Amino acid sequence: MSDIQSQLPTILHHNTIAKLEYDKLLIGDRRVYPFEKKYVVANNVFEAASAIKNMVTQGGGPLEVALLSLIMIARQNGKDEKAFREGVKALSLARPTNTTMARELNNLLSDILKAFDDDDFIFKVVKIVNCKLSYYDYLYDKMSDYGKTLIDNNDGILTTCFPEHSFFLSIYKAREEGKSFCVYAPETRPYLQGARLTAASLAEMGFEHYLITDNMVGTFMGLGKINKYMTAVDLALKDYTVVNKIGTLQNAICANYYNIPYYPFSISFDETKDNIRDVEIEYRDSKEVKLFKGVKTTSDEVRAIYPCFDIIPSKLVTGIVTPDGVRR
Repeated sequence: MSDIQSQLPTILHHNTIAKLEYDKLLIGDRRVYPFEKKYVVANNVFEAASAIKNMVTQGGGPLEVALLSLIMIARQNGKDEKAFREGVKALSLARPTNTTMARELNNLLSDILKAFDDDDFIFKVVKIVNCKLSYYDYLYDKMSDYGKTLIDNNDGILTTCFPEHSFFLSIYKAREEGKSFCVYAPETRPYLQGARLTAASLAEMGFEHYLITDNMVGTFMGLGKINKYMTAVDLALKDYTVVNKIGTLQNAICANYYNIPYYPFSISFDETKDNIRDVEIEYRDSKEVKLFKGVKTTSDEVRAIYPCFDIIPSKLVTGIVTPDGVRR
């Protein structure tokens, strides 16, 4: 593995995201973080897919869970092509908007099927998966080398939801270069990933930060406190349209109004999607809008709706931070 763990908050460490206990997978439960630090046990690939669908992990977490699930399938089923194909299908369908996991699994499936000819098949699958995990660490690190150059001294940086590896590596490296800045993290309703994951991680690593409510962004931009906007993305299209957590669009519109640059991070573009008509936006159970950690926030008869993701047009994107540089 690339040595980036010391530059990341605990929630992004490999063993916190997920870890194998031979043929069972333990998945870090982000739904209860930072109040509890526990794992959900997946006894098979279908339970792993269910955990992804049920938001046990999110953002970049499902990709790592999916990769480790390939080892679990190998240890439980050996050289069973049907088991691998069904497992890959179940994982790919768990979160339909973010296609990185599905694309990567389908690419690796061919490598695994070729490994059926190997005498030490399970060892070969472990090697394939670990090489891929190391490669993603390399990509996160490379992206952050570009991301850090976009951060200036005394910046006020807004993010949305949980910005994942490359953002945290970028601000770590910027601080190491002597830059001072403040990160503003909106709480991100209804799961409060901004409050529970982002702000808690910023505090853990000693970064200057403020937790704000989702409807404070325009005010702080108008006051001149925020002058950069940086997020992860769940999907990047060929036309530079990006898809990210609900709330990203309204913040990008505000940023555009106040002439604030918006730089999302994306490992790759989905070359199969030409424009927004090709994007499937996931809708979750509307009950999640009316609850927080099981506590009702309104009456039962109230109707709610919950699209998980925003589509942000390319005209609102200043540049996309990729492993090959900032693409504009």
